[in-house]
Amino acid sequence: MGAIQKLKGILTNHSETRENHTEESLRSRYYKTTNKNAMKALQELFNKMEGVTVKSVSEEHGEMALQVNKGRKAFVIVTVISVRPFETAVDFSVTTETKLPFDFGYSRQLIKQMYERIDKSMIYIGSGLNSEKK
Repeated sequence: MGAIQKLKGILTNHSETRENHTEESLRSRYYKTTNKNAMKALQELFNKMEGVTVKSVSEEHGEMALQVNKGRKAFVIVTVISVRPFETAVDFSVTTETKLPFDFGYSRQLIKQMYERIDKSMIYIGSGLNSEKK
């Protein structure tokens, strides 16, 4: 990752994951589970996390809204998409609530921490698996 991308990552209050992100750790992650089981596991995981409140869950849309109150405050949207049977992608969109227009990379770190916890509760099968397919 170049210096300009690093600077952009630090001087923003919003980060999100996507299939072909330039930073490997912010690519969509895939787990060996179904959409329904992933939503259930994620809801249980986030309910157990200190300082995290599950604000809403939409199983029909595969989305979950979270409020992070521990440390810096942040609003998180978790998107769960089943690509194939037993191949489910999890993506994040994190916006940090700050007085400044940037969070010094906190939103990126929060995504990485959440992925680490998810990796311990579901079977991880890869990142950005469908980025080259059109």
